[in-house]
Amino acid sequence: MSYKWTPQEIEILEEMAESYTPKQIAFRLKRRGYYRSLEGIRKKLHYLGYSVRPILDNYSCNEVAKVLQVDSGTVAAWVKRGWLKAIKPSVHQYQIKSQDLKRFFQNPPRRIRNLIASLDQQAIRYLVG
Repeated sequence: MSYKWTPQEIEILEEMAESYTPKQIAFRLKRRGYYRSLEGIRKKLHYLGYSVRPILDNYSCNEVAKVLQVDSGTVAAWVKRGWLKAIKPSVHQYQIKSQDLKRFFQNPPRRIRNLIASLDQQAIRYLVG
């Protein structure tokens, strides 16, 4: 059985959405007397249009590509060529830290400087903070 979210809970959730993971939000809600499951918090965040990434500092190739409006294969190619540093937590996925993205955008490879310069600077600031 699920309970309707109160306006106070939604306000707290929106304050924390950009800074905390769902697990951290659940803990902070509990300290304030609200009890929500991790799945409930994830669903509400998704419904409100916030990210539900478990680690806020890491991005997948798909997330970077979506924000920059390029193909995810393009971002994966940057990683495979060694232009963009990333870790590979699973066979089919890369995780890119925001600090590595920042370094990449500050000093892009010569072959793609024009492409990087043509990207939306506001989107780049969103990714790297």
